[in-house]
Amino acid sequence: MFSVLILAAGNSTRMGGENKQLLMVGKLPVVVRSAEVFRDILGVNEILIAVKAEEKSAFEDVLSRFLKPGEIPVKVIPSGGETRQKTVEQSLDYLSSGAKYIAIHDGARPLVRKEDAARTFAACQTVGGAVLGVMAKDTVKIVRKDGLIEVTPDRSTLFTAQTPQAFRLSEYLDALKTAEQEHFDFTDDAQLFERTGRKVAAVIGHYDNIKITTPEDLKIAESLLGQMT
Repeated sequence: MFSVLILAAGNSTRMGGENKQLLMVGKLPVVVRSAEVFRDILGVNEILIAVKAEEKSAFEDVLSRFLKPGEIPVKVIPSGGETRQKTVEQSLDYLSSGAKYIAIHDGARPLVRKEDAARTFAACQTVGGAVLGVMAKDTVKIVRKDGLIEVTPDRSTLFTAQTPQAFRLSEYLDALKTAEQEHFDFTDDAQLFERTGRKVAAVIGHYDNIKITTPEDLKIAESLLGQMT
């Protein structure tokens, strides 16, 4: 029983303030593409889209116009917080009582593949936590504060995290409680899980699962979509 939480409450600063989730990629808005992928995955019980309270009606309007009817409910929730972690925390109150797992996805990743998300969910059920991502293509340098390179990690061990990231709900709640007690605020959901010593599986996906952040990313997403369909 997976509850999918799609995060769509960002500030879209690098998009000139225009909410990137509501922009079109192909013939569908970004957030609708994300929601439709998860609707087709066995075991998904509900899809919640976390937004700022003042944008709730705009999202509901877009979903009513573009989202195809389906058995899995898609609900817009006004749970956007000051940080990613706070948004997730405030969204937990909206989960159905039967939820056993939570999957968190960036609404700005509309090109995630159904099969990759499904494999992430399966790994989560086995391990307790799982993250979709790709192995690093570039050589990565660790740089000191003075601007000098400190070390070059082995590229074969470097994994670039994407979303969805999925977790056993009871364990995620415990990890979140620990983070709050220790006053940590993470920008990556798995980092919160890892810090408490819990295992997280790395699920290898595709490089085209990009995150739309700038206007240039929209053009790239359009091009990738044409190659995928």
